[in-house]
Amino acid sequence: MSLPHLVTPVADPAPMRAPVHEPLVELWRGEMVEGVHHGSAVLLDPEGRARLAIGDIEAAFYPRSAAKPMQAVAMVRAGLDVDDDLLALAAASHSGETVHLAGARRLLASAGLGEEALKNPPDLPYDPVERESWLRADGQRSRLAHNCSGKHAAMVATCVTAGWAPGRYLDPAHPLQEAIRATVEELTGQRVATVTADGCGTPLFGISLHGLARAARRLVLAPGGSAEHRVAAAMRRHPEMVAGTRRDVTTLMRKVPGLLAKDGFEAVQVAALPDGTSLALKVADGADRARLPALLALLAEGGVDPAALAPLAPADLRPATTLAPTRTDPTEKP
Repeated sequence: MSLPHLVTPVADPAPMRAPVHEPLVELWRGEMVEGVHHGSAVLLDPEGRARLAIGDIEAAFYPRSAAKPMQAVAMVRAGLDVDDDLLALAAASHSGETVHLAGARRLLASAGLGEEALKNPPDLPYDPVERESWLRADGQRSRLAHNCSGKHAAMVATCVTAGWAPGRYLDPAHPLQEAIRATVEELTGQRVATVTADGCGTPLFGISLHGLARAARRLVLAPGGSAEHRVAAAMRRHPEMVAGTRRDVTTLMRKVPGLLAKDGFEAVQVAALPDGTSLALKVADGADRARLPALLALLAEGGVDPAALAPLAPADLRPATTLAPTRTDPTEKP
């Protein structure tokens, strides 16, 4: 299948170096800071200019599952055409709830395939409640229960649609993965720095935080009918498929109108608002507890009402000074 719209960008790949991170989130106990999580973050304004940059936003890093919306765009461009809830699942790190497992089965069935077509490792459901229920019912690890099974099911379905051999869809040289790489480069505006395997086995491309934020902006501003618009619309219409009923990403997309958000392992987060304001962050030590407070601070800086975000903020984790929202009231004392 020819994909003429995939154009290699001229920008160089992000440099592979040890990033110089800065404080992002502080852990408070009583009246004292007990710990500090360092990291890097970028916030782009609607025109794509860096409004806030903390740490090293240009160094290469692995976006982990925050790359899934870009992977889904590539699949739609290659011919994947499924209902919106299933397209959202293709971009998901799901909790393993019944609706997610049923959705993965539907994706496979759309291509005439079963669970045996999946190449991701067997696992238990990601959500602790679902995992406990699964174990009490003597459930065994399965490929379907893995949080990436929606993406993998969509990948094999895309292969069948495009006429590509689905058996080796994890090979970086497979036409599907070559299409995904080209799409990642196009959306981020830079060539891939390096390639490795993600935890689920799919090729994982090294890019920059700045590039990841640019990609999110491309999705929310894409014209109707484009693959980018389809993926963004599906995720926002079905946030319960992107994560799960007890997950902060789902809650935020329900609470903030038009928000597109995707988290990733090792405390990575990407998000974008309908006007093109976009952000990407990475907590250096991979501690997921610091991801949400950093995300909330960036959303507030990007124009989301802090009062709407406050119920989600952990009491003992606060943005560091580098990430504190800009003061807009000239009479307010520092």
